[in-house]
Amino acid sequence: MTLAPDLTLLKAGNLRGALLMAMAMAGFSIEDMALKYVTAHVPVGEVLILFGLGGLTVFAVLTRQRRERIFHPILFTRVMAIRALFEMMGRVFFTLSLALTALSTTSAILQATPLVVAAAGVLIFREKVSPLRWALIALGFVGVLMVLRPGLSGFTPLSILAVLGMIGFAGRDLATRAAPPILSYAQLGVTGFAALIPSGAILLLWRGAWVMPSLVDLAFLSVAVVVGVIAYTGITMAMRMGELSVVTPFRYVRLLFAMILGALVFGERPDAMELAGGAVIVGAGVLLMISSRRRA
Repeated sequence: MTLAPDLTLLKAGNLRGALLMAMAMAGFSIEDMALKYVTAHVPVGEVLILFGLGGLTVFAVLTRQRRERIFHPILFTRVMAIRALFEMMGRVFFTLSLALTALSTTSAILQATPLVVAAAGVLIFREKVSPLRWALIALGFVGVLMVLRPGLSGFTPLSILAVLGMIGFAGRDLATRAAPPILSYAQLGVTGFAALIPSGAILLLWRGAWVMPSLVDLAFLSVAVVVGVIAYTGITMAMRMGELSVVTPFRYVRLLFAMILGALVFGERPDAMELAGGAVIVGAGVLLMISSRRRA
């Protein structure tokens, strides 16, 4: 008598989790669009500082409302220091890629992050990977090469920035898996945005001086902070609400939103090779998740 209600709740949780994940990816795409717009007028280092301060303030307030410590002692451990370094790497190179390359290209390369995490998990966490999963990981990297097109006329060296950003985010995700689970999403948000401030300062010293942002730029930055915090919260809730095998594949709709926004706001037109490469990356990632579910 109790089996049917449990299945209904499970399906409802998966549906809500999938919707939250899709909404979070739409939010991250809007955040990327807003940051790309601002970096056309304001130095990237300055954008990182302002974006970091905004997100840090919001998550600090959320942490206090939850009656948690803003800077937990665990944040100063070796694992969290490594996570912060990878966070800085990912954010700096990803934002540079947003500023200097197409939004759709940057987002397509970013979709390979789960593939890198899966491959690195074998070396770091000694996870067992079947030949099929290795083949899917390799197929995903082929998709990245299709987007980059090294050695061909469509190759843009600046696309390497997105690859470096993707590696940084993959390292952050791996470090998060190794971090103690006692930290909440709000506390992790504090550390993530706090890492942007020193990295932005270093980048600002290296290239570019401080520029007074216009009211329009500040408005776009505010949108990026608010939408980014909502999206970060949404993805956390989605991962805890539904089954990972059902919810996680919806991460890839971020590429669809990015292509739509890139076309509408910046007039981007991805060519056939880039579209095919993005499809290969997404397909390999989804199949990798399905194979992981079946193995479990």
